[in-house]
Amino acid sequence: MFTSARYSFWFLKIGLAAVFLWFGSDKFIHPGYWINAWVPAGFLTFLARFNIDGQQFIFLMAIFEMLVGISLLSGILVKTFSFLAITFLISVFFAAPFNEVIIRDIGLIGGFLAILFWPNRRHSL
Repeated sequence: MFTSARYSFWFLKIGLAAVFLWFGSDKFIHPGYWINAWVPAGFLTFLARFNIDGQQFIFLMAIFEMLVGISLLSGILVKTFSFLAITFLISVFFAAPFNEVIIRDIGLIGGFLAILFWPNRRHSL
């Protein structure tokens, strides 16, 4: 009764877009929180080698996350940004300690993999 590939795809994209738009906008609003709570000190030291401070890094992440969300909602370069989001989320594994955030990211990666491997719309919807 409630089966539709078209609606499933949209619900998946809207859910992932909401997460990325929320976290991206919050990074613009509260960059200090993100730096202090989530960016390891060793990574900040690494960034300093390239003359990038913590706030610049957080803003770059925010821009990227907002672009992912906008891509999902607009339908522009969805598979490209899904691949980039997967790469970004996997990189978090190497920068962050294992915790509940990593588990959340595994779920997000699953959603992006579903989008990345979703059949071409011309043939499936």
